[in-house]
Amino acid sequence: MPELPEVETVRRGLAPAMEGRRILSVEARRPDLRFPFPERFAERLAGRTIAALGRRAKYLLADLDDGETLVMHLGMSGSFRVERDEGAAAAPGAFHHPRSKAAAHDHVAFRLEGGAVVTYNDPRRFGFMALIPRAGLEAHPLFRHVGLEPLGNALDGARLKALFGTKKTSLKAALLDQRLIAGLGNIYVCEALHRAGLSPLRAAGALTAAEAERLAADIRTVLGEAIASGGSTLRDFSHADGALGYFQHAFRVYDREGQPCPTPGCGGVVERVVQTGRSTFFCARCQR
Repeated sequence: MPELPEVETVRRGLAPAMEGRRILSVEARRPDLRFPFPERFAERLAGRTIAALGRRAKYLLADLDDGETLVMHLGMSGSFRVERDEGAAAAPGAFHHPRSKAAAHDHVAFRLEGGAVVTYNDPRRFGFMALIPRAGLEAHPLFRHVGLEPLGNALDGARLKALFGTKKTSLKAALLDQRLIAGLGNIYVCEALHRAGLSPLRAAGALTAAEAERLAADIRTVLGEAIASGGSTLRDFSHADGALGYFQHAFRVYDREGQPCPTPGCGGVVERVVQTGRSTFFCARCQR
């Protein structure tokens, strides 16, 4: 599933075509994705202007001029593409892994003022869209228990240590708990823990203040680098303009089982263990 950097990259790719634009029409080509579309979905969106395109955790949020918010989730295989009326891509990019181009998987098309058509394609249909009043967004069941955003200065060592408290759950599991920190996924948790030199197997509540500060900084750094590089090149993920990111070439431990640890002077080997059903990649020698 796309992680926070991928969703943020999609947001940035869509913003030039969508922000400040009026939605001329919407075509929903099936009644549902993971869930049914909202009642009168196309009718409620037609004529509305997208005031801003934001993100909360792994959700894209299009704030509309009538006070509602179009919430969009990519699921496992969802992607957007931006085309002009004549069919030329607005900002074509080079593919690293091909995405679905099959028209059968084009489920929603937004025709926008200015000539752009934004199409949502999702072969597995695990994504979904919802319309929620902006004023009630944080209290909605989708967002009520979503934790702290990891980008920006809100996440620091003191806040991280307070979130973990005396938890005996593993550090990896605590970082993946969306009720604590929003949007962190398996890939970037593995990467941040390696940079911070912390074992994913440690109890979350056992972090010292200095370790928590180091981990918070490395979380922000690895996410920032991934966004700048366009996200990771996972098999089913692609950017809004059709290009894929290349951050996976900078992975230190993720999916590198058996390879030498890249920490200078370490001499260890990247290992893989399974925690709560997810693969964890780490170096037992330098991550303590």
